[in-house]
Amino acid sequence: MSDFNDFDNPQVAKLPRHLKQFIVDQHYDHYTPVDHAVWRYVMRQNYAYLKDVAYYPYIPGLQKAGLTIEKIPNLQEMNNALAQIGWGAVTVDGFIPPAAFMEYQAYRVLVIAADIRQLKHIEYTPAPDIIHESAGHAPIIADKDYHEYLSYFGSIGAKAMFSAQDFELYEAIRALSILKEMPDADTEEIAQAEALVTYRQENIGAPSEMALLSRLHWWTVEYGLIGTLDKPKIYGAGLLSSIGESASCMQAHIAKLPYTIDAINYSYDITQTQPQLFVTPTFQNLINVLEEFANTMSFRRGGVYGLQKAVDSKNTCTAVYSSGLQVSGTFTGFAQQNGEAIFIKTTGPSSLSVDNKQLKGHHKDYHKDGFSSPVGKLKGTDKSLEDFNLEDLDKAGIEIGENASLTFESGITVQGKIKGMVINNHKIQMICFTNCTVKDADGNILFDPSWGVYDMAVGEKITSVFCGAADKEAFEEIVYKSGTNTVHAQYDSNTLELHKLYQQVRNYRQHHNDYADLNKIWQALRDDHPNDWLCALELLEIIDHEEIEPQLAHEIRIALETKAVNDPELKKLITDGLYLIKHPVEQKLVV
Repeated sequence: MSDFNDFDNPQVAKLPRHLKQFIVDQHYDHYTPVDHAVWRYVMRQNYAYLKDVAYYPYIPGLQKAGLTIEKIPNLQEMNNALAQIGWGAVTVDGFIPPAAFMEYQAYRVLVIAADIRQLKHIEYTPAPDIIHESAGHAPIIADKDYHEYLSYFGSIGAKAMFSAQDFELYEAIRALSILKEMPDADTEEIAQAEALVTYRQENIGAPSEMALLSRLHWWTVEYGLIGTLDKPKIYGAGLLSSIGESASCMQAHIAKLPYTIDAINYSYDITQTQPQLFVTPTFQNLINVLEEFANTMSFRRGGVYGLQKAVDSKNTCTAVYSSGLQVSGTFTGFAQQNGEAIFIKTTGPSSLSVDNKQLKGHHKDYHKDGFSSPVGKLKGTDKSLEDFNLEDLDKAGIEIGENASLTFESGITVQGKIKGMVINNHKIQMICFTNCTVKDADGNILFDPSWGVYDMAVGEKITSVFCGAADKEAFEEIVYKSGTNTVHAQYDSNTLELHKLYQQVRNYRQHHNDYADLNKIWQALRDDHPNDWLCALELLEIIDHEEIEPQLAHEIRIALETKAVNDPELKKLITDGLYLIKHPVEQKLVV
């Protein structure tokens, strides 16, 4: 991306190419006056309510993240503020794949959906939006212990194994979230999309590492509580950005459970309020649980366990030899003996790396047809081949320019002329052969001389297996990207007129004009936009605070109270809005 905007933020500037593909422009001028009013309403409600139930850094955290009540945040302003605490932010188009999301966290960059929820979804939306991502995630990042957890989670999540079923579920969830935010979404189509999400959730099979990690992420980063079971505080972004669930979650019928590794056994539904929540006593406990789970993952266990996960994944993975050599590609098979891996195989473009840097000449075009190699010790020696010194090599007949015959404990034999060796960090990592034949213990051909140079990886064990390429930039890895795009509303003339009324009210509030047209605005709202309630509420707020037009204020209030009685879905929203007119948030928090 030659025109990539890093906002002069060091963390954003560090993002690799394969993550930049998800970034979209914020298009700040696309936000309507209604969008800004939705933001303001949610933020005022959050200020009023969350000061009592949110974890303590929330309110100052908003300011440290560059957020205000009055307007949707600008990405440049957010980046200026977040840079002070070592973070950054970019905008994306809705849900992005979990692996990419995790990696952004590892780079300490917040992923923010550029869109904002519709007015009819003001309390909660299953789609990621700028209220959830910025007002939910950003404020708590000011807490050092928490943002250390968040970035550490990202670094572990970026190595998690995922399955084809994970991608199918991701696509179904993304499609549902987009549908639900469409202005004229068909109810039958939504029902079908919900049914597909349910079906894929119920038929995902054994959950992958990524699926289990996503549960830990959901029950902490999104829906976490901190403190004691009887007096918890909110820190999860999903709760902090939902003016409905942030209140209802504290009620007694929502079970509060201690946060332990058992949370991986609880799946979640993004379209429903949560039946239980998990409470951690400290953020350090989050790291402890994450460590406990990480110890079960392929990137730490390696061996046969990790290789099987790689084969099941059917995606680019990396196996790491004990010598430090990293083999990246799509793993299609391996052989084992007595529970230990003795041979690995990739199919299609593969590459070799050390310390996450691709070895010169060993790119995916060179290894375009795949890579295979033995694993283990040579027969008749106690020392691993990777640790051989010159004397050991001489004794084994391993010399550049000479023919050699190697027999592994597994029975695999490698015979050919040694062309060269790769040695790094005092470890022999690869031996290259010409005119080479590789056979298994039964005499089956594993490599034929006519296939070219044989690059034999060296290492006694496979110590780690993780998702993705070791050197993502060199591999030019394209993380799975959805072909489904979010839908943006096309406004009719009546809606555009409503936007103008919202803007007029906004101008009055910001510039304290002579308030000459208040009656005209109310008449237009009443006659031409009878379903609106938020603009009327903002109009009443100005009249009440300026102590003018008492008859007009009375008329608007009666209309809103009547609407609250007649429409149960609006009752809480209007009642809460009227309450804040009489009990405004502290002005020092609005700056």
